[in-house]
Amino acid sequence: MRKKRVFVTGGAGYIGSHVVKLLGEEGYEVLTYDNLSTGHRWAVLAGDLVVGDILDREKLLEVIKSFKPDAVIHFAALIVVPESVSRPLKYYRTNVVGTLNLLEAMKKAGVSFFVFSSSAAVYGNPEEIPIGEEHPLRPINPYGETKATVERILRDIKLSGDPFRWVSLRYFNVAGADPGGKIGFAYPDPTHLIIRALKTAKGELKRLEIYGTDYPTPDGTCIRDYIHVEDLARAHILALEYLLEGGESDAFNCGYGRGFSVREVVDAVKRISGVDFEVAERERRPGDPPALVAKSEKIRKVMGWTPQFDDLELIIKTGWEWEKRLTSRKS
Repeated sequence: MRKKRVFVTGGAGYIGSHVVKLLGEEGYEVLTYDNLSTGHRWAVLAGDLVVGDILDREKLLEVIKSFKPDAVIHFAALIVVPESVSRPLKYYRTNVVGTLNLLEAMKKAGVSFFVFSSSAAVYGNPEEIPIGEEHPLRPINPYGETKATVERILRDIKLSGDPFRWVSLRYFNVAGADPGGKIGFAYPDPTHLIIRALKTAKGELKRLEIYGTDYPTPDGTCIRDYIHVEDLARAHILALEYLLEGGESDAFNCGYGRGFSVREVVDAVKRISGVDFEVAERERRPGDPPALVAKSEKIRKVMGWTPQFDDLELIIKTGWEWEKRLTSRKS
């Protein structure tokens, strides 16, 4: 049988590169499409790379028609919440218009299976913790709104009776790195807490700034559900197999079902790195909910997802080992 072909947008980025690596190991034929704005050539460890932007409709269609994929996994997006608040049009253009371009190209090329990189940000301020997939989509920032908008588009495609099928994976906070040390987080200006804490421990940042110490949580700082990037990558492979085997369109949370506060994460990074770095407390950032913790029973039951890295210290250790290996690389 011919190997299944998978077209991956944003496959040179942090999460995408881990999925591309795993697709290659699982025997899929992979083509990555990435504009390299935050991704890197060296991070694409399977298949070929085409440098292109999802806003370039003609090139996108040309590449998809030429590759003839069986399915598409879509990571390409802007993801920084504070920037989305200050530059919403930029986020709607890339995250919504870019995704529409991709969906239209898929339709023209006759590709019917789609795995979408969504976010817990679609929930906004949750009515209850942990959050189940049935929770209303009520984002409180433009980034979350762009992801929710795409999910609504996918819902409407489903309601139209189109045979097109999709899975939306709603990520909680992704961290860690490939345990083998081949790839990891390498964005030029990271905003994620664990990454910034590790870079502070490494001496790349002068101090770690934490935003908001007066939230209605036990220690006053935000609580998040942290998921290792390898477990998240495996969820994408399972989602792909689920669709290829006839699974129905649906959304699934990707998290472990328990949260840690900002202070707990900082303490763990200091303990694992052995560095007592400076921490500066700042005012709350706009668009940050107090707590986000997943209900993840659905993906475990439907797809058989069994996390292998469900341990905050292990997540931080793999990230710390990557940071110590990471040197300046050319993209």
